[in-house]
Amino acid sequence: MLIGELSGRTGVSARLLRYYEAQGLLQVERGPNGYREYGEDAVLTVRKVRALLSAGLTTEVIREVLPCTRGEQPGFDWCADLRELLDRELAAMDERIDDLRRSRGALAGYLTQP
Repeated sequence: MLIGELSGRTGVSARLLRYYEAQGLLQVERGPNGYREYGEDAVLTVRKVRALLSAGLTTEVIREVLPCTRGEQPGFDWCADLRELLDRELAAMDERIDDLRRSRGALAGYLTQP
């Protein structure tokens, strides 16, 4: 399928699909005319990428995680070191949340001052 069809089937812009390709998240072939041609599996791959992005993972992490995914949600086949990687990502996310809470508290404190 061409990029426009993939975009239509996934709701993801052609520009973003090209970005996924550049990040190594989406495989593409080139036809004799030079157009991008995606396999039927690209729809599921894009849905997995979107789900993992929604979970707060970066494209770099998704590139490592993607080969271990299955299904649209996605579920995982626990490849070597995958759980450790996701544990590290969760810990980093918790740290960012704590930092935001501290910043929010400081800002709220400024607002209570006369």
